[in-house]
Amino acid sequence: MIDAATIESGMRRAIVESQSAVGTSSPNPPVGAVILDGDGLVVGVGHTQPPGGPHAEVGALRAAGEAAIGGIAVVTLEPCNHTGRTGPCAQALIDAGISQVHYAVSDPNPTAAGGAATLRAAGVDVTGGVLAETAARGPLRQWLHRQRTGRPLVTLKLASTLDGRIAAPDGTSQWITGAQAREHAHRQRSVADAIVVGTGTALTDDPSLTARRTDGSLYPHQPTRVVMGSREVPDSAKLRDGTSPFVQVRSHDPRDVLDALPDALGVIVEGGPAIAGAFLAAGLVDEVHLYLAPTILGAGASSVDDATVGSLTDAHRFTRAAVETVGDDLLVVLTRESDSR
Repeated sequence: MIDAATIESGMRRAIVESQSAVGTSSPNPPVGAVILDGDGLVVGVGHTQPPGGPHAEVGALRAAGEAAIGGIAVVTLEPCNHTGRTGPCAQALIDAGISQVHYAVSDPNPTAAGGAATLRAAGVDVTGGVLAETAARGPLRQWLHRQRTGRPLVTLKLASTLDGRIAAPDGTSQWITGAQAREHAHRQRSVADAIVVGTGTALTDDPSLTARRTDGSLYPHQPTRVVMGSREVPDSAKLRDGTSPFVQVRSHDPRDVLDALPDALGVIVEGGPAIAGAFLAAGLVDEVHLYLAPTILGAGASSVDDATVGSLTDAHRFTRAAVETVGDDLLVVLTRESDSR
């Protein structure tokens, strides 16, 4: 008899495995799955592959082979019950001879839900809610946010001095934060579906907006590069170099930007003060990543420009989720009290 501690250990392993799917599984959820044999030993692990590829359960079953017969599946999300680009995972688990399925989060998508009922009808012992909160706050968070709100989870990335400046009065800005902070920001890019800037940043800085390692090489996954605004971005711009998709949204409304990204689960806004202010004013910022340098300028461009804030009562308020030392800088992570906006 496998005890609850073994199942929870398997779920923690599945949650870690699901991180490998973040940024590549969209629009599908980044799921992790672990197959245990009758003794509770891990015999197969898998995560969601890019669209059209195997789901986590199928990958784990393939890794387990015949050891899956009579085994236990531990999955971060209720196994799907529909046929899309791939077949239903619930049926795959039944066909493989799995005897028990333990999942963390119930599938809120009515098209795919119902896997637990199908498994039970086939005689499989099913338990839901295993480490559900941990799984929901982990790699599944962005996908669950889209299921609730119909839009991706938006992270506003800011890098500034202690007094909120992103450039000196003469316009110089490279670099305010240190190398380790920039390295951290590139790792965040490497699991994002899209990065948004305005035409001002695109034309003035000519950024590549790629996700790069410290040696300059590219991470395997590159986010879609999005420019909002009406000014033309020339063909010679680095954003148009073909490294990853380029999208221009000829609008100043952040909602139009998100509507242009129907498959995105996580979007990073890296634009200048006006773009940051526009997303904040629209109530579309769910999380802030603020990299703070131990520097004071006293003058220069501010990190946010939002004309809708006239008094403290209009301020955009967040909850501090984490503070991390990154080299000589600080990373402050802020979240909304609710993701339902």
